[in-house]
Amino acid sequence: MIVYLLVLLTTLCTIGGQLILKRAVTDLKPLMAQGPIEFLWGAALSPMVYAALALQVLGYVSWMFVISREKLSIAFALSGSTFYLLMAAASWYFFGERLGQAQWLGLVLISVGVVLVTAAAQPGSPG
Repeated sequence: MIVYLLVLLTTLCTIGGQLILKRAVTDLKPLMAQGPIEFLWGAALSPMVYAALALQVLGYVSWMFVISREKLSIAFALSGSTFYLLMAAASWYFFGERLGQAQWLGLVLISVGVVLVTAAAQPGSPG
């Protein structure tokens, strides 16, 4: 059970970090017209970029605990599927992004694949 909670924490940190980073670079877009150096300098001085980085680091620490307790193939399948599903929902909610039928089908197939990968695995067995 703890592994699933850690996978969820890792995934939420990654999603949160990516959403904040998307907002930060959207705000920095005008600097891109001035050149890549100005854009990178603006990113280096952006508190939002640092917030995104902090969440990513927290997620990385959580991920270290996940892979110390679970096989990497199982952990990655769980994390990946959760990430894809939650990121699609978050992108829709925060940025109004839409997915087509084929994309939703792909997410369903990924989820079915994860169920198949994890169904035969013994929970908590280190890789």
